[in-house]
Amino acid sequence: MAEIKILGAGPVKRGVTQIAAQFEQGTGHRVNVEFTGAPTVRERVLAGEAVDVAVVPQSAMEEFVAQGRVSADTRVTLGRSRMGLALRKGAAAPDLTTVAAFKQAVAAADAVVVNVASSGNYVVKLLEKQGFSADKAVKQPDTVKVMDHVASSAQNLLGAGQLPEIRELVDKGVAIALAGPLPDELQSITAYDAAVTTASANAAAAAEFAAYLELPAARAAMAATGID
Repeated sequence: MAEIKILGAGPVKRGVTQIAAQFEQGTGHRVNVEFTGAPTVRERVLAGEAVDVAVVPQSAMEEFVAQGRVSADTRVTLGRSRMGLALRKGAAAPDLTTVAAFKQAVAAADAVVVNVASSGNYVVKLLEKQGFSADKAVKQPDTVKVMDHVASSAQNLLGAGQLPEIRELVDKGVAIALAGPLPDELQSITAYDAAVTTASANAAAAAEFAAYLELPAARAAMAATGID
């Protein structure tokens, strides 16, 4: 039996981890799941690190395909994630159902905390388009640190992140609450893909896992985490 190393980024972590456990039970293969920031995953895969499966936003996967870092015929789409805002637990949740309400909520906040990945960059540009100054956004390295900052600060902060990541952190007991998704007109939908890397030392087993990701049970596990 093989040991498969998965290197990924984004809000699909929870679903991929659950699916990996199911795959282990069904096949006897061992699966090592590591998730970190998307920029770090990009650097490591492009550098040729010996991981077996990469899990990244579709934009990054396109680059991996173009650079010959993944086997294109093993590529599968895991699903899509939407953006939302969180606030400190116990704080009054703002209305985010319309663009006008979103702007009012942001104006009332001391800052909007974002990560340094693509989702955070999207929110920074969104705020600028809505007329807010650049210093309205405060950056943290990743979504966990974003939400920790929101939870621990005495300021009136909003934390931006992918909805599945926010829900997972709420479930883990981080002192935040989901304010809601971004309004449809401002929403960012990110699709995530998985593929076997060309540096894989366990390509056959890794391809088994990639195929497993498309089975109904795997799709259901992903949907349960907020990935559609």
